[in-house]
Amino acid sequence: MRPVTRTTQTRKSSAARATALGLAALLVWTLHAFTGAPAGAGPSDSGLKGAIDEILTDPRLDGAAAGVVVADASTGAVLYRRDGGDRLMPASNTKIPTSVAAMALLGPDHRFRTEVLATGRRHAGTLRGDLYLRGTGDPTTLAADYDRLAARVAAAGIRHVTGRLVADDTRFDTHRLGRSWAADDESSYYSAQISALTLAPDTDYDSGTVIVEAAPASPGARPTVALTPRTGYVRVDNRATTVAAGRPDTLTIERAHGTNTLVVRGEIPVGASPTKEWITVDEPTGYAAAVFADALAAHGVRVWGPTRLGLPTPASAKPVAAHESMPLRQLMHPFMKLSNNMHAEALTKAVGHRVSGRGTWEAGLEAIDAYLVKEGVDTSGLRQADGSGLSRMNLIPAQRLTDLLLAVQDAPWFADWYASLPVACAPDRAVGGTLRRRMCDTPAALNARAKTGTLTGASALSGYVTDAAGRRLVYSVVLNNHLAASVKDIEDAVVVTLASSDTAAGEIRRAAPRPDLRAPAPAASLPAASLPAASLECTWHKPEPTC
Repeated sequence: MRPVTRTTQTRKSSAARATALGLAALLVWTLHAFTGAPAGAGPSDSGLKGAIDEILTDPRLDGAAAGVVVADASTGAVLYRRDGGDRLMPASNTKIPTSVAAMALLGPDHRFRTEVLATGRRHAGTLRGDLYLRGTGDPTTLAADYDRLAARVAAAGIRHVTGRLVADDTRFDTHRLGRSWAADDESSYYSAQISALTLAPDTDYDSGTVIVEAAPASPGARPTVALTPRTGYVRVDNRATTVAAGRPDTLTIERAHGTNTLVVRGEIPVGASPTKEWITVDEPTGYAAAVFADALAAHGVRVWGPTRLGLPTPASAKPVAAHESMPLRQLMHPFMKLSNNMHAEALTKAVGHRVSGRGTWEAGLEAIDAYLVKEGVDTSGLRQADGSGLSRMNLIPAQRLTDLLLAVQDAPWFADWYASLPVACAPDRAVGGTLRRRMCDTPAALNARAKTGTLTGASALSGYVTDAAGRRLVYSVVLNNHLAASVKDIEDAVVVTLASSDTAAGEIRRAAPRPDLRAPAPAASLPAASLPAASLECTWHKPEPTC
């Protein structure tokens, strides 16, 4: 999906209100239909089946495809199935098999390690050899982490390097983009290039991107443009103009194809809020090396030779400094709460390297498939083309997602993985994630946990919810080929119906609204400094194309 480049807060708030009103109307109808509502608007069948069947008659699904499966989490008994075997695009529900396989095959304590190593001899502050920066796939490395590595190099007594700075990204292959990723998404933050050595600009951990912020100046002047991190690796081509207050804001920022030139176009009025975009870089290995080189210079370490990319570190190299990522159980939170595509792809290649010694998509996907088979999931009727769901080649039936959600419940790491799923209407961004504004003021609020998924014409929601009698359910709702901009409220209505039901008795109960679980006030973002470093949601200052 190619999102609108910039959306004003007013438009976001209006869209949120419209979605909430549409969902509220649908939920009110659903509950009233089974609690003595007047004749004329009832289901064709009674109980849970009739309720969900009626929800799926929404005209936005005319001509579309819907795969829906509901099962008892304890017994696995199927309580509802609608075209559950149909192969549909799951969008970011693809992250479910990727994430559980990563937890199983890498382990919840797995940490990515980024190292600095040296060849040659050291004497009186001079390294007569090369300095190597070696990555293993960490998608959460920040500029501050590279700065700390540089500080440790200086603390080790190295002041001059007569040789080269070599960036070793050979843990993964050199294929940077996934299969069938859209060419017009090239500069979009959710479609960044994948490397074993990369950099995230902030604690959203969108690796392989740089933050570009353009603010109005005086009328007729170019807007001011700032980069985070500050780096000369990318070049800004500022063609935009500041215009008088009250004029339309048309400013856009994109990276020119095949380059690291960031083009700023359009107009921004005096008094307007700055435009802030996360833009991908071309060749993230070079980006990481450039930021590290700047950090070395800032700490008084001069490298006399050139920077080289993609060469393996010799076995004779001696360690100088190292940085370890957060453990995987913690990394799961920004990955799943934010629906971070780059984390999914890094984990796919990391799994491939762990299982077969090959850090490739092919090896990673083979390992994921083998893990699903081990868990009893029939993979003959599905296709996984990447780790994130950005590829439109992914095809996974709702029944297979349900089978997997049932199978992993007895895994020793399940509690950690379960905690990484977004929670409906949880106002803390570290908990609610992509469900933070959904299903509020319903029995599903603070109850349903699920992975969301969105591409143009594809939407999905799969996870767990407790029904009105305390019975835990597993569900998967995958909707495809719809023309409507969003069908999220249809997914929500299914889950709220489950939360409102005594599924064992086949009854739908009327649930009183809970005023403490209303939708949080709209906000562009919350300050990252107030949050745990590795627990963030899908940020509201960005579109969420694959959340």
